[in-house]
Amino acid sequence: MSAKDAYFKAQDQDLDLVKISPNAKPPVCKIIDYGKYRYELARKEKEAKKKQKTVEVKEIRLSPNIEANDLNTKMNAAKKFLAKGNKVKITLRFRGREMAHMSSSKHILDDFAESLADVCVVEKPAKQEGRSISMILAEKK
Repeated sequence: MSAKDAYFKAQDQDLDLVKISPNAKPPVCKIIDYGKYRYELARKEKEAKKKQKTVEVKEIRLSPNIEANDLNTKMNAAKKFLAKGNKVKITLRFRGREMAHMSSSKHILDDFAESLADVCVVEKPAKQEGRSISMILAEKK
């Protein structure tokens, strides 16, 4: 029907004429209560947000002269974070004279990722950022 007829019909019923998809040929309109329509849309949006899961990035900091037992403790912490569905950023921080041995310490991150290979994948490989080298691990699907 024409837009005028639809508008008058909506006026008779004390309702609103709402364009549902204005880009369609011809545009699709409905005769509904606009306030109720907006409320329903907001409610659907809120429900969708509730079901959404946010992924946090947890950080674990290491030093280049870390001992084996300390490294195992950090690995266990990383496993817990990954089990909860979070991503883990492993950062190898260098201070003072340690900066001279940055390239030779990269193997620590590689070993860390290799030992956790059964529960995670390397999402972002090790990269130098200023005084540190970092990489991001994510849970295996």
